[in-house]
Amino acid sequence: MSPTTTPSTPATPSTPSTSSTPATPPSSAAPDPRIVARLRAAGCVFAEDEAALLVQAAAEHPDDPAELERLVARRVAGEPLEQVLGWAEFAGLRILLEPGVFVPRRRTEFLAAEAARLARDAASAEHEPVVVDLCCGAGAIGAAVAHSAAPTRLVAADLDPAAVRAARRNLEPIGATVVEGDLFDPLPAELRGRVDVLAVNAPYVPTDEIGMMPPEARDHEAHMALDGGDDGLDVHRRVAASAREWLAPGGHVLIETSRRQAETTAALVIAGGLDARILRDDEIAATVVVGRR
Repeated sequence: MSPTTTPSTPATPSTPSTSSTPATPPSSAAPDPRIVARLRAAGCVFAEDEAALLVQAAAEHPDDPAELERLVARRVAGEPLEQVLGWAEFAGLRILLEPGVFVPRRRTEFLAAEAARLARDAASAEHEPVVVDLCCGAGAIGAAVAHSAAPTRLVAADLDPAAVRAARRNLEPIGATVVEGDLFDPLPAELRGRVDVLAVNAPYVPTDEIGMMPPEARDHEAHMALDGGDDGLDVHRRVAASAREWLAPGGHVLIETSRRQAETTAALVIAGGLDARILRDDEIAATVVVGRR
């Protein structure tokens, strides 16, 4: 669960509804210009692309001629495109969503790629890496790691029941375990001291700044997925204080944060007994703090 400061861009569809299937581009047929005009008037920057995706989604319900109008009306009313479609594209995968669930952001692909690399590094003929996707939302990070670093033992956890439902749809078919609860509380006790990669996309928007977020996020995503407390780092403090006891020797925790918060997040990780470094990808405005036991 991470904040956004720009409206989400259109995803690209994959053929079946599964998180482990690479995405494919939409049809090149020109969408109905009347739909494009309605979307553009509603402020959709990528109106043509979005119209094509909505038409394609409606085509999956050929017995319901009113489906396209319902989808367009929801998007024009400001609902995130990904929630209207029921899925988001993330790291080339289709991630299924539920209404109100946090939409995975492109910048979080940076964290997912680093988590997958560390999981591959931890693998051996004798050891299957243990990966935990904490504050997992719909399970996008876990799905991306599993897709590029299999085999792994993957466990995902979130406090939001709707997010857990979505994560189960995405992750259980690939053999992952999804649990519901507050941070580390619902994790299997046997994982304590055995986690090789702990990937954390916790909320980090300061409470007073949520009102400045795009309405797609602040009005249509769970508040708990956005609100990080007074300085945005309440959940980071809790994660950093407990991560070491869950990590295996040499294990890593990765926490998405912002550029301005990164030094403080890193200090919290160090205070929790871990080494820390800051990774950045300026092209997609991604910042990740990596702690190592």
